[in-house]
Amino acid sequence: MSQPTPRPWFAWCRRHTRIGRGASIGTTVLAAALLLGALLLPDRPDHLTPAAFVRLPAEGVLLAALLLVVPPRARRTGAVAAGVLIGLVALLKCLDMGFYSVLFRPFDLVLDWGLLGNAADYLRETSGRAGELAAIAGALLLAVTVLVLTTGAAVRLTTLMARHRARAVRGTLVLGTACVTCVLLGLHSAGLPVAATIDADLLGDRARQVSVSLADARLFRRQAAVDAFAHTPPDRLLTGLRGKDVLFTFVESYGRSAIEDPSPAPRIDAVLAQSAAGLKAAGFQARSGWLRSPVTGGGSWLAHSTFLSGLWISNQQRFRSLTSSGRTTLTGSFRKAGAWRTVGIVPGVLVAWPEGRFFGLDHVYDGRHLGYRGPDFGWSQVPDQFALDTFRRQEFGKRGRGPLMAEIILTSSHYPWAPVPRMVDWAKLGDGSVFRQIRREGNDEKEVWRSPQSVRTAYRTSIEYSLHSLVGFLQRYGDENTVLVFLGDHQPVPTVTANSPRKDVPVSIVARDPKVLDRISGWGWTQGLKPAPNAPVWPMDAFRDRFLTAYGPQPGAGTHR
Repeated sequence: MSQPTPRPWFAWCRRHTRIGRGASIGTTVLAAALLLGALLLPDRPDHLTPAAFVRLPAEGVLLAALLLVVPPRARRTGAVAAGVLIGLVALLKCLDMGFYSVLFRPFDLVLDWGLLGNAADYLRETSGRAGELAAIAGALLLAVTVLVLTTGAAVRLTTLMARHRARAVRGTLVLGTACVTCVLLGLHSAGLPVAATIDADLLGDRARQVSVSLADARLFRRQAAVDAFAHTPPDRLLTGLRGKDVLFTFVESYGRSAIEDPSPAPRIDAVLAQSAAGLKAAGFQARSGWLRSPVTGGGSWLAHSTFLSGLWISNQQRFRSLTSSGRTTLTGSFRKAGAWRTVGIVPGVLVAWPEGRFFGLDHVYDGRHLGYRGPDFGWSQVPDQFALDTFRRQEFGKRGRGPLMAEIILTSSHYPWAPVPRMVDWAKLGDGSVFRQIRREGNDEKEVWRSPQSVRTAYRTSIEYSLHSLVGFLQRYGDENTVLVFLGDHQPVPTVTANSPRKDVPVSIVARDPKVLDRISGWGWTQGLKPAPNAPVWPMDAFRDRFLTAYGPQPGAGTHR
């Protein structure tokens, strides 16, 4: 007798059961891989290597053991909580990687939320409003997706372990024994410990960081209460600079790497030597040293306020506390003395800037009021040469004026250095339209950021341009009453510095009147525009008191650094 022919729907069920079983196995494997990847994900971009993911996550083994011993009713809740926690820690590590890439430090859970707003402003200025909104939407979608996936993966694996409890217990014991053995024997692979405790270490560090950050406000209040020049009478301030025009100029991202690293140093050193020779021929002399910035990679306003206030402003909380106080700043001292008109040239500011009054500026020329009609250059809205020429037209070159004090922020060397402007004839700057052709001929961000070497080349070119602009301005328009103080605000991003932890920036004082430099003869600074490698390195917050002391009487009360 022949076998009965199977009905079609039975064959369909068997076939789709196999497909369903395969899909179930695949989903389980993906869930395990997702949780393993989240647990082993490093928090620094330079640690993001294949070897980082070939390890045993001790936290994962511990979580599996805990979920196996809790009562069944609490198991699902525990799985959800574990999945959310793993997702949140993974997102924190992503934030850390972003901060390490730019600021060479991890994200501060207490103090850094405001910097996310600054990142959004950067996107709006470089990519437009649509680019900003798209990036924010993408980041929010990514965060939600990560949390949903890690939670779903944790629930699925926990359900599977409960269903096959005996096997899960044996597997967990084997993995736990392997982790303990690796830790006791100190086993490493590719320079990394085989038993990883990334998340546990990260959470421990963050707990300590949160405690320190919460106490930072109290510490800062105690530090800010000490001000050696708070009660100095106006007529005794800056007596050694009366009648001089004093220009405090910050060169964006001009750090020690520009002068000493093998890639940019030869060209930058040549520019500094050429500039020093040109200034000497024009009757100017210079002295240079080093300052240690409170930040690296970004956060220029924190460095500016540290330099000007004589306080260490290393986070946004300190900055807000400072700018809401009555602290005497270096620029404010000129206004307090009553012998200078004080102005600010801040091309990177495109919105209301009430901090200008705190820093003692009578008038501020921001990016909207410099008369520039040319193109932007990446983040930088106004080329340095044009910003300096606007300062000349609006203030410095006016006939019959009194002494000036100016705070000038040069932004052409701001990340991402794509494209970089070039010097043009000062007489042909006009309204800035002359830069349109230069902008079209420049490299875009994708070209510049295709390799670390091309990034370093673009960075070096931008510093060369800023130095040529500043020195060219001084040679062309400076006189015996001009005193230029210029410095970097911080080191560039780690891509340029090769993750160097050094935060030093060069600082120079240039003047034609020898009496100005005689006042700082005891500082030990180097002659010329390039500080010697062994020149003194001061914390940036020490400059205010040293400068006010050198160019005025000793403070009548209080402590002096």
